Amino acid sequence: MNERKGFSVAGIPTIAACFVLALVGLALYVAVSNGQPIWVGAIGVFIHAGEILMLKGFFQVAPNEGQVLQLFGKYAGTVRAEGLRWTNPFCSRRRISLRVRNFESGKLKVNDSDGNPIEIASVVVWQVIDTAEAVFCVDDYENFVTIQSESALRQMAQNYPYDAHDDGKPALRSHGDVINNHLRDEIQARLDKAGVRVIEARISHLAYAQEIAQAMLQRQQANAIVAARERIVEGAVGMVAMALDKLRQQGVVELDEERKAAMVSNLLVVLCGDRATQPVVNAGTLYGG
Repeated sequence: MNERKGFSVAGIPTIAACFVLALVGLALYVAVSNGQPIWVGAIGVFIHAGEILMLKGFFQVAPNEGQVLQLFGKYAGTVRAEGLRWTNPFCSRRRISLRVRNFESGKLKVNDSDGNPIEIASVVVWQVIDTAEAVFCVDDYENFVTIQSESALRQMAQNYPYDAHDDGKPALRSHGDVINNHLRDEIQARLDKAGVRVIEARISHLAYAQEIAQAMLQRQQANAIVAARERIVEGAVGMVAMALDKLRQQGVVELDEERKAAMVSNLLVVLCGDRATQPVVNAGTLYGG
């Protein structure tokens, strides 16, 4: 079922018409009192009764709002024109907001693609674009949006790992744009039948579950330490190689292979150590120790 335009007319001219009809009815009553036939007064009564019925057809439409009309249970269209409107007084009306709305889901506990339990939540920005589908295709479209969004979030989280691996696959923590776009598409696929458009969907909370949070924190710290050590060793080796090249090019001292190995070992200890080293001065000859 798709939305279509419902019948309505401007309310101010209709009020003026009702006022004129009320004066006509009063004039007929006066005419009866002046000797006119009684059926003239009956016409006045009929006019006023119809006018009272017409008053039920007035309604207001606020900006970014729609009024869904039903005539004896059948969908009669949607009125989106702002202001005071008038329609068939036998039509029932339901107010539907067309404004942009958002909600934040609760924290869900799910397993990522690696099987690790995580906590995740999202913020969804949405808007009703088809009032007929929102009213007649689902029972409660607001509740439908909430439940389906959480279902899509759970499904999406199970397709990605929490942390990135070497295989280049997107991860929840490091690929925000990819994850948010996937989440928005997942939610939109579920809400199409409710006449709702998802404007934006973003992860608002992401963390390991409490029972493994400490272990995962230690793993992250270990990875950081290993990465830092690799960088330190790489820099230290480069500095040792540069020192040996400078000594050879400038002819400062000639070292045999054994002394080069000793020098390399000492430099690496100094450059890669966690603590400050204490210098030892060799007071003997070069080979006498």
